[in-house]
Amino acid sequence: MSTATPPPHAPRPPTIAIASGKGGTGKTTLAVNLARACGAPVQLLDCDVEAPNAHLFMHGVACATTVFSVPVPVIDNARCDGCGACARGCAFHALAMVGPAPLVFAELCHSCGGCVQLCPQQAISETPQRRGEIETQQAGLVTLTLGRLDIGVAMAPPLIHAVKAGARRDLPTIIDAPPGTSCPVLAALRGADGVALVTEPTPFGLHDLRLAVAMTRTLGLPFGVVINRADSGDDRARTYCREEAIPILLELPDDRRIAEAYARGALIYDALPEYRAAFDTLWARLRALARAAQHD
Repeated sequence: MSTATPPPHAPRPPTIAIASGKGGTGKTTLAVNLARACGAPVQLLDCDVEAPNAHLFMHGVACATTVFSVPVPVIDNARCDGCGACARGCAFHALAMVGPAPLVFAELCHSCGGCVQLCPQQAISETPQRRGEIETQQAGLVTLTLGRLDIGVAMAPPLIHAVKAGARRDLPTIIDAPPGTSCPVLAALRGADGVALVTEPTPFGLHDLRLAVAMTRTLGLPFGVVINRADSGDDRARTYCREEAIPILLELPDDRRIAEAYARGALIYDALPEYRAAFDTLWARLRALARAAQHD
């Protein structure tokens, strides 16, 4: 994928992340409809690499698929003298001295290359190991790039970084982040110009919204809140946002027709035209949030 940059002095297209403190709040629903609302070329990065599903709604044409691999150490037993320097120096315990030569636990390896540098006998080299794949699709004006982590692979951040690294710099970017507040979410959010935190008006929704707000503030990112199924619960989320001076960017009602469109794999923007103005307004507000952050 091209990584062309905007012309000198041109405003940089915004990068907007869609996140949530918990799963099931409607994060992907918001991300795909927001991409549709742009009305101009935009890229959508599905960084929920353990369960990507944006493609179920965009219905794009596959353009390219590449294998994602990371370097892991390989021990040359003929050169290794069993000194253990590599195992002692590995902060992630991916090497352990078991018998005369170190044992490699590839699943724990962070591919830092430290063991290669530490080995006095130059007995360690690196070989690529598959961890997943990156797929690009084109759906109208939306370029969708999704990462798909292989089953059994423990670490998502390296693949998330790879998905983001391939993004074009001359197009607006929407990132569909993983749910929660763990390392994969941090990997997806870093570098964003603005964040929309999606929540629901329930006690569980508010609990996890608090965690997501704390995480986003720690990263120093401007953000606002989207309340999904806004008329189905209580006012706790609204009260919390008001007390914390957090802007509510959009409230979507608990509309059965939205659930039916979702079940069909249809976009709200297309299936229910009366909601188009809401998503258009949300996109304008997020762009304004990002522009303000870029000028700070």
